[in-house]
Amino acid sequence: MESKANFTTSTDKCLLQSDELYEAGTLLIILLKKFIYVHVLEVLSERAVMGTSPDAGQFMALLLKLINPKKTIEIGVFTGYSLLLTALTIPDDGKITAIDINRSTYEIGLPIIEKSGVKHKINFIESEALPVLDQLLKDPENKETFDFAFVDADKINYANYHEKLLELLKPGGVVVYDNTLWGGSVAMPEDSVPKFRLASRDAAIEFNKYLGNDTRVQISQVPVGDGVTVCRRL
Repeated sequence: MESKANFTTSTDKCLLQSDELYEAGTLLIILLKKFIYVHVLEVLSERAVMGTSPDAGQFMALLLKLINPKKTIEIGVFTGYSLLLTALTIPDDGKITAIDINRSTYEIGLPIIEKSGVKHKINFIESEALPVLDQLLKDPENKETFDFAFVDADKINYANYHEKLLELLKPGGVVVYDNTLWGGSVAMPEDSVPKFRLASRDAAIEFNKYLGNDTRVQISQVPVGDGVTVCRRL
C-alpha cells in the first residue's frame, strides 16, 4: 500500500503547495488517482511525478465533459492516467489514438484500464509521435476530424506536434498541452533554474511565445498542475 508521503509528492509541480489544500482541492478525482498510484508507485516510485497531477486531471475531466469529444488523440501516455481519464469520459463508441515510445509503462496501468471496461476505446501505438501524425495526415479522411488532443511528451517537439494537430483537429476542436509552466521555471531567472529543468524550460518559453503569436487558435494558460495550455482551433 502506498504511503501518503509518496502520493503527495505531486505537490512539487502544483500550485496547491500544502498537502491539505492539494487533497481538498481535488476531492472529486482523488480516489481515481490513488487507485492508480497504488499500482503504479510500486513499480515507478521515482518517476511517478511524470504522471498528470490530480488537479490537472480534474480540470481536464471537466473540459472533456464540456467538449463531449468522440475522436481524440493523446501524445505521451506514460502509465495511462490521463488516458484512462479520457476513456472514462468519452462516449462508449469514442476512440483514442494513444501514442508513446514506451509500451512497457503503458502496460503498467493497462490492468486498471481493462478493469474499467474502456480498453476497447484505445488504439495504443508504440512509436515516436511525429511519424504517426504524418501517417494519419496521409489519409484525407483524417484531416479536421479529431475533436480533442492532449500532449504530454517531449517538450522540444511541442511546436511540431501543434502544426500537425491543427490539421487533424476540426474547427472548434481543442488541444491541451501539459507542463507549460515547467515547475514555475519559465518565470525564473536562468541562473536560478535547476540544471535538470533548463533545456525543457527554454523549450517551454519558446513554445508559449509561439502559441501567443498563433492567430489560428484561441488560448488560455491555466495554472493547475504544472501548467496546462488550452488551445481552441478557430
